[in-house]
Amino acid sequence: MTDKLLNKLRALEEQLHRNETRCNPQRLNELFHPEFEEIGRSGRHYDRTAIMSEISEEEELPPVRATNYSITVITHDVALLTYQSAHIDSVGEPYRHTLRSSLWVQNKAGWQLRFHQGTPTNP
Repeated sequence: MTDKLLNKLRALEEQLHRNETRCNPQRLNELFHPEFEEIGRSGRHYDRTAIMSEISEEEELPPVRATNYSITVITHDVALLTYQSAHIDSVGEPYRHTLRSSLWVQNKAGWQLRFHQGTPTNP
């Protein structure tokens, strides 16, 4: 069960790394919980409205490499996903290394991202 859930939430999380998802307000609406909040790697706090606005206005996101996924099941409908990410530059080199944590909740709409935090880290 844990491996299956890890794979499902990882796939949902990785959708948020892709430009085609980030430019699709309908898909973002499905993925973000109505009470979504984020503390970005900058330390800035975002609510759902602010993050959806910022995502839709940003330039194309560079490719993201995400590794070392781990899941902690809190209840049958709440899970914490943690991983490391980095953006990939034009020659394939990683930069902007970040530790990430995402709290996913399952409700009538399916699994939705309730909270996300990014913390800068060294390679």
